[in-house]
Amino acid sequence: MSLTVLRRAVLRRAGLRASVLALAALLLSGCGYNTIQQKDEAVNAAWSQVLNVYKRRADLVPNLVASVRGYASHEREVLTAVTEARSRVGSINVNADDPASIEQFQQAQGELQSAIGRLLVVAENYPQLKANQNFLQLQAQLEGTENRITVERQRYIQAVQDYNTYIRSFPQNLTAKVFGYAPKPNFSVENEAELAEPPTVDFESPAPAAG
Repeated sequence: MSLTVLRRAVLRRAGLRASVLALAALLLSGCGYNTIQQKDEAVNAAWSQVLNVYKRRADLVPNLVASVRGYASHEREVLTAVTEARSRVGSINVNADDPASIEQFQQAQGELQSAIGRLLVVAENYPQLKANQNFLQLQAQLEGTENRITVERQRYIQAVQDYNTYIRSFPQNLTAKVFGYAPKPNFSVENEAELAEPPTVDFESPAPAAG
């Protein structure tokens, strides 16, 4: 075989390979493969944000507990409950693709939020603590974090709903089945309002009684 014929054969094979790849890309795109990737990445990014804001709340707990202990060291039961709830949250290795893991994670976060709420209620009994600037800053940071948790949870819920709806629709459902993309679990709606609502505590000192 001459060199010219060999070159032509190689070029034909390369052209055929390029055509096959282009056709495959076109078929995958038409069946929603690329969009599935985009929506899957959007869910992953939203989940990362959820974890970030929950971690921010957990990171505030040690300083919050230390501040309260400085004025109310005898409130051991409440202080211990918050510390233990934070420890349980930190011990969970959550898997966002596992419904049972999501449920366990959500329950632990709800318990921590409740424990923090009880701690803040206890703080109401200590005017000096309520006037402490460090405590007030922590309280403001906590309120901001709770608001961010609500926002990021909602964004994640919407991202998962968008992804699940898309891969269940025809013809994307065929593509998802072929490539192993299954619907993702989402946050439970049970106690959704309670879990999403930041603890409300009035840190205003009561007005002095009229003499």
